[in-house]
Amino acid sequence: MPRFALRIEYDGAPFSGWQRQSDLPTVQAAVEAALARLEPGAHTIAAAGRTDTGVHATAQVAHCDLAKEWDPFRLSEALNWHLRPAPVAITACAQVKDDWHARFSATGRNYLFRLISRRAPLVHDRGRAWQVRQPLDAAAMQAGADRLVGRHDFTTFRSTMCQALSPEKTLDLAQVEQIDLPVGTEYRFRFHARSFLHNQVRSMVGTLERVGAGAWTPNDVTRALAARDRAVCGPVCPPQGLYLCGVDYPEDPFAGSR
Repeated sequence: MPRFALRIEYDGAPFSGWQRQSDLPTVQAAVEAALARLEPGAHTIAAAGRTDTGVHATAQVAHCDLAKEWDPFRLSEALNWHLRPAPVAITACAQVKDDWHARFSATGRNYLFRLISRRAPLVHDRGRAWQVRQPLDAAAMQAGADRLVGRHDFTTFRSTMCQALSPEKTLDLAQVEQIDLPVGTEYRFRFHARSFLHNQVRSMVGTLERVGAGAWTPNDVTRALAARDRAVCGPVCPPQGLYLCGVDYPEDPFAGSR
């Protein structure tokens, strides 16, 4: 059976996360239903990461096994047709080797978190960014983020429901960017690691927001990390500002795809 890699974009607002659930709408179920329209029967796809309820993706990666030798471009076009009107799109498709795996072949994940500071309610970015009312200090947040880079025990920033075998992870990048908007200011947090713990990014951003607001100092981030205690973590920020925006592989499976 030929195996295909899919690059998937979605708005997470109407979904209860990526992973299929028996009684709730999920992104995985939407894609598998579209596959069943092309090749009748049950389909199971594997993804690079399981995003939570309300989390978005600009470049999630999954793979599927099909019976037919599809042209990758025609497969993506057909899937997009059957995915309508769900806010899910296949943005690239490529045939890969039988042993290629969207999750286990990945060497890194990239996440973006959008936070907008302004007093007026969000309109166009409603549901796509976290809004706070007070201005934030981007330099202080970057100083706090720098304390998180490297290999650490991230128990403080780990959900109590996390199923990872170890709380130790290596954070390769934690970058804070400030963008002045016509109304308000946007802060973009970018993180890169081979893998992340459950709620790690949202926990880190929630803590860094406290630094930007002046309630914490960068040294407080260091102390929280060293405590290895979930109780000392800053507030976990809401999911709507989080985006899975890229997955790294030794070789880009979509290189040259239409």
